[in-house]
Amino acid sequence: MTQDDGKWLEQAGPRTRAVRAGIRRTAEAEHAEPIFTSSSFLFETAEDAAAKFSGETTGNVYSRYTNPTVRGFEERLAALEHGERAVATASGMAAILALCLTHLKAGDHVLCSRDVFGATVGLFENTLKKFGVSVSFVSLTEIGAWRDAATSNTRLLFLETPSNPINAIADIAALAELSHDLGALLAVDNCFCSPALQMPLLLGADLVTHSATKYLDGQGRVLGGALVGREELIAPVVAFNRSCGPTMSAFNAWVMLKGLETLDLRMRAHSDNAQRLAEWLTDQSPVEAVHYCGLPDHPGHALAGRQQQGFGGVLAFELAGGREAAWRFINATELMSLTANLGDAKTTIVHPASTTHGRLSADQRDAAGICEGLIRIAVGLEDLEDIQADCDRGFAAILSP
Repeated sequence: MTQDDGKWLEQAGPRTRAVRAGIRRTAEAEHAEPIFTSSSFLFETAEDAAAKFSGETTGNVYSRYTNPTVRGFEERLAALEHGERAVATASGMAAILALCLTHLKAGDHVLCSRDVFGATVGLFENTLKKFGVSVSFVSLTEIGAWRDAATSNTRLLFLETPSNPINAIADIAALAELSHDLGALLAVDNCFCSPALQMPLLLGADLVTHSATKYLDGQGRVLGGALVGREELIAPVVAFNRSCGPTMSAFNAWVMLKGLETLDLRMRAHSDNAQRLAEWLTDQSPVEAVHYCGLPDHPGHALAGRQQQGFGGVLAFELAGGREAAWRFINATELMSLTANLGDAKTTIVHPASTTHGRLSADQRDAAGICEGLIRIAVGLEDLEDIQADCDRGFAAILSP
């Protein structure tokens, strides 16, 4: 039985979708979603097997591409993003790779914002170029730069907004219009906001990518990724997954399903803590700049206010004294977790220039606004006062003689 077969789900609010979409009952009538850990599934007859293998009838065949738990996660995420279909992958990078190898071919050109995760830059620069796909990197926020860099063979515009780590904001609607004028697809990495705070498909994007490892899980437990969009764009990615295998496991999908149930509540709590911490950091004397789109003086504040339903849980700030000061600050903290992950209930801290973006050249980091004194904090769900006290330990370390 599929609980969400009724039309009521189409009119349901996002919190209801996050809890109810994608639920299937077995004969045991369990309340929580089951984990189907079977690698393969049985057929009633030889004829039934042939029909399901050929696609003549639908049903479960092999967990690399048909698993009920994974399908439940896909359906729930698609409902939250207002997409027709989603496909789950083993990681966020696997989702981007699947997107590219499905929708690009040799001779195609990609426009990508400079302000993307370091591994994304590596995928475009090192992997795609081996297959004859050219890539140009442009300013995330300057629409004219995207237009000027486009060529007759541009087939994909790729960006993340807010950007990692300095919260630059792209005008999704404007870039969607440009991409469609070019006959290209627009794909938006929605990792920082999640569908709780931003729905790029409703702003004109063709595809949304996720590192589900982050906020969709929400507790740093498992890896996963996803692509969401129209049926015609996702169906060939499903076929790619079937042949190439970068699929999500049933257990990880179950963890993500449970994470989605609390996504809206968590994102609003993350955003509230981050907003208050960002405002507090602006008053600290060692801080030269705070990058958080919830601050009124942030260049993308007004745009973020229009296309997002909140400002998110990630901020960055700059310290005078470069890498030495940043490392001293980080090493003096005791509560925050020193790890490159984000989207966790626990606050995490990292030095982007030497970790997440360490494989970029100095020029690439400069273009993305990542200086040696920059620290990124993904604000968790602890009491704000305790996070501030931990920052004070860092400030004391750089201010002491």
